[in-house]
Amino acid sequence: MARRVNLDLLVLVLPIVLLMLLTPFCWSYKGLGPGCHLYPFNVTIRSDQQGTCRGSRMVYACVGYCESSAFPSHYSILLASNFTHNITSASRCCTISKVTKVKVRVECPQGHHHDNIEILSAQACRCDMCRRSRY
Repeated sequence: MARRVNLDLLVLVLPIVLLMLLTPFCWSYKGLGPGCHLYPFNVTIRSDQQGTCRGSRMVYACVGYCESSAFPSHYSILLASNFTHNITSASRCCTISKVTKVKVRVECPQGHHHDNIEILSAQACRCDMCRRSRY
């Protein structure tokens, strides 16, 4: 009888313990789920190493992951590659699909000089074919 009670207690307690252990990992990436998302970050532009003139602005980047796969190559590909290309991969990367220009106001001490500089910020993201030129 005591053994039965211990098993019943274990069956009830185990899911709660697992949920408590795994919950912090769900919150660790600022609530973003799987996939490719816009991610805000602050950019600071400085005129020189000392940061005499500077400006900051919130911009967006694309972060996350996309589904990729690898599989054995078809026989026709094996023949064409002289049996050296035995694995075919289809890779997709999280990339910017739409950009926007944003202005950063760069100010100098005591208001002597200021400029507006345009930089690019991601406006939309998508999973797309990975290209070497992008990275």
